[in-house]
Amino acid sequence: MADPATPARLRAALKAEGVQFIELEGWTTRGRDAATGKIFGPVHGILNHHTAGVDSLDVIAYRGVGAGLPPPLAHALLRKDGVVVLVADGRANHAGLVAENVFRAIVAEKPLPKQDASRTVDGNDSLYGLEVENRGDGEDVYTRAQYDSWVRFDTALCRLHQWTERSAAGHLETSVEGKPDPSGPVAGYGRRGRFTFTMAQLRADVRERLAHQANWRPPTTQETPAMTPEYVNLGLARCYQLAPGLWDDIELTAEWSDEPDDHALNSPTFVKGAARFTGSVSLRFEGLAVGEVVQVRMSEHDDAGQVQHTHPPHEVIGTPGGTYSSVPLTKRVPAGRSMRVQLLNQGADSVEVASAVLTLLVWGE
Repeated sequence: MADPATPARLRAALKAEGVQFIELEGWTTRGRDAATGKIFGPVHGILNHHTAGVDSLDVIAYRGVGAGLPPPLAHALLRKDGVVVLVADGRANHAGLVAENVFRAIVAEKPLPKQDASRTVDGNDSLYGLEVENRGDGEDVYTRAQYDSWVRFDTALCRLHQWTERSAAGHLETSVEGKPDPSGPVAGYGRRGRFTFTMAQLRADVRERLAHQANWRPPTTQETPAMTPEYVNLGLARCYQLAPGLWDDIELTAEWSDEPDDHALNSPTFVKGAARFTGSVSLRFEGLAVGEVVQVRMSEHDDAGQVQHTHPPHEVIGTPGGTYSSVPLTKRVPAGRSMRVQLLNQGADSVEVASAVLTLLVWGE
């Protein structure tokens, strides 16, 4: 719960978030408060709509939809060029009846349930309304600039009021009258190409933006990872015995040449995501009987050190006079995960890991 943003605070929040906006004359005094006898606020969230038309500013700000739905019909309009038009500061006719169970979930910032039409509240009392210019026919495309401003606008209000992304809802999620908005195809966002709009995706993009400073911008398809990779060269501090029957991490040390920024750590982890890498690990085993096998695999771990994914193993087969092998390592490790090299002694007796030298080129993402 929060007091509605004053014009000054709203301007500041939008500017900080990088939203391009213009101010419609009289917007700071436009609203339905006096006409209805109801004061707008306190506010609990943002309700997102599409206009189901073109050139909608006149209808939203001045004409409304007949006597039953007088203007203003939103607090802001988002144009195709990504510019937000500030329309009203007070109560606006945009939300209509909101299912009470959904409204309570917005207030509590919880996942939204399916609408229960048996009990409703007036959403115009306490939800900001954003209308996004789109015909709503399933073919009209939200432009890249439009969707980027959309994410920024919702984020600006969430950041201003210290809300999470769960305070952003769509009319189709709250309406008890079967409203379908917002919907439609989006030209793209960041590195993402064309996709179909969903409120779940919008909330995810708002959540990502809230995790950064207000002036953050998402990487675009035109931006590529650095062409010069980091060089990683790690090895063992000392040889050790590999017991049979269990997967065991190779303990790596940075005593070798190592200039990988934060990709290599003095631990089993040799690459931390998000990153791509290619190279190999050269191994020497002593005491591995001829024909016996040590398996070598890469294993992805989360920040808590728990295994999240394992890659297919390579087999190193014992040979007379010591066993040598070079195992290729080429993968991508996603953000929030790290990669390790693990060994499994399939024989009956312990084997000495006499040497392990890891050499990689790593591209951070």
